[in-house]
Amino acid sequence: MKRSRPAQALFSLLTIGLGLASRRYAAALPAWVAAYAGDALWALLVFWLVGLGRPRWGRRRVAGVALGFAFVIEASQLCQAPWLNALRATTLGHLVLGQGFLWSDLLCYTVGVLAGVGLEQMWPRKQALTS
Repeated sequence: MKRSRPAQALFSLLTIGLGLASRRYAAALPAWVAAYAGDALWALLVFWLVGLGRPRWGRRRVAGVALGFAFVIEASQLCQAPWLNALRATTLGHLVLGQGFLWSDLLCYTVGVLAGVGLEQMWPRKQALTS
């Protein structure tokens, strides 16, 4: 399988837009969506970016690496080193590294990566997976 880099980049940008919108319009969303959508979308973005970086990898491998990365980032939130907290205090650092460990985030990451797997399976191969 070979993914289309332009398609992966487009999916990444759309996911970023949805993630930012989920934060900006959180008050207009159901409470559970506002609470968990950002984490699931973050993991979905990681899935797209891994696929963008490694377009020849199989879907399972991309999903495994994306989920592993997300879990490592979440586990890193247990470390409260001053330099790491300073990085998390920046906007980009907060968006990438998060703030504090939550078990519920692991479930959200799993849902986000599985959404990527499902979306990729549903998308016509000719458009999304081949150059």
